[in-house]
Amino acid sequence: MPEPPADDSSSTAAASSLIDEIVREGARKMLAAALQAEVDAYIAAFADERDAAGRRLVVRNGSHQPREILTAAGAIEVTAPRVNDKRIDEQTGERQRFSSSILPAWARKTPQVSEVLPLLYLHGLSSGDFIPALGQFLGSTAGLSAPVITRLTETWKGEQRAFAARDLSGADYVYLWVDGIHVNIRLEEHKLCLLVMIGVRADGRKELVALSDGYRESAESWADLLRDAKRRGMRAPVLAMGDGALGFWSALREVFPQAREQRCWFHKIANVLGALPKSAHPAAKKALAEIWNAEDKNHAQAAVKGFQAAYGAKYPKAVTKVVDDLEELLAFYDFPAEHWVHLRTTNPIESTFATVRHRTKVTKGPGSRAAGLAMAFKLIESAQARWRAVNAPHLVALVRAGATFTGGKLVERPDDHVPSAAA
Repeated sequence: MPEPPADDSSSTAAASSLIDEIVREGARKMLAAALQAEVDAYIAAFADERDAAGRRLVVRNGSHQPREILTAAGAIEVTAPRVNDKRIDEQTGERQRFSSSILPAWARKTPQVSEVLPLLYLHGLSSGDFIPALGQFLGSTAGLSAPVITRLTETWKGEQRAFAARDLSGADYVYLWVDGIHVNIRLEEHKLCLLVMIGVRADGRKELVALSDGYRESAESWADLLRDAKRRGMRAPVLAMGDGALGFWSALREVFPQAREQRCWFHKIANVLGALPKSAHPAAKKALAEIWNAEDKNHAQAAVKGFQAAYGAKYPKAVTKVVDDLEELLAFYDFPAEHWVHLRTTNPIESTFATVRHRTKVTKGPGSRAAGLAMAFKLIESAQARWRAVNAPHLVALVRAGATFTGGKLVERPDDHVPSAAA
């Protein structure tokens, strides 16, 4: 009779290990080549600078001691080249020093790995779990000990406190997205409610404005956050975007009454569909899209009337949810058309916290409120580097200056559109 097939699990594991080793070796060689090229370019830039005897002031000087760096490809050993720079800084009188922008002297892990640590901690991984959880995956336990992680979390807490106390007088946030994010706390009964504000500066760049520990998104918690931001120099935004259920709106009217309000269509659609049977959802979604995706405000208002006619008789609660907030739902149409896609929803916050929203449903969360706040801050800080500016960023400054936009287009001379008085 034929022999049973051999178990190939060991050969599969060996092949996988070989692939990992090839990847790490390739990463090591590429990093070594990049470091060498960086040093060669530095030396070449000062090749003409020589001492009185005609010797070069900037030359190679062997290599540093090998060190292990944690990368996304695993742990790799790096031997960085050294530079002997004999030039003297005329202002300080001290020797010049070469500093690698690729591999700083203090670096023991790549930024990608550093971003993973607060994310995992926020999702419930305790400081003592990093070695067994990541040591085998990364091929090393260097930089993952419990004391190292504890020191990191304390550093993150300090960075978050410094961020919360920074001066805002030099920043001008024209647009403002707000939302409340709930995170489970492992050692406490109540959830942590993170009050998040992300703004658009006058140059079109998105930036985290504030992150605070609130109480169930209450109006008073939001008012405290806005008052604190105002005390630190924050100007009133031209337009604020958020969920209609937030206590933020009454706080905004108190602290920055001149700011306009825009309700988030992402949340509004969910609220409207909740008042409709599932069989009506496909048609209702299409009808709502004709409102928020209309050519201009006039077409949007016509689409609202169509929605009322289609659903008002049988589902008045669904229609009321749109009609009662109509002015706030259509506010974005008074701004540049290029910005509409950004202003209709709180997507900048939703996308940043999408993973946290899903993962905190099945994990225990951070061990304390302070740790949760610090981890969320690091999560947003790492995500912020990848945020792109709003479309047509040059128009943001015009919005702050009070320019008029009709149908999404700039009105060069608003007075020309005002009918003249009868003679």
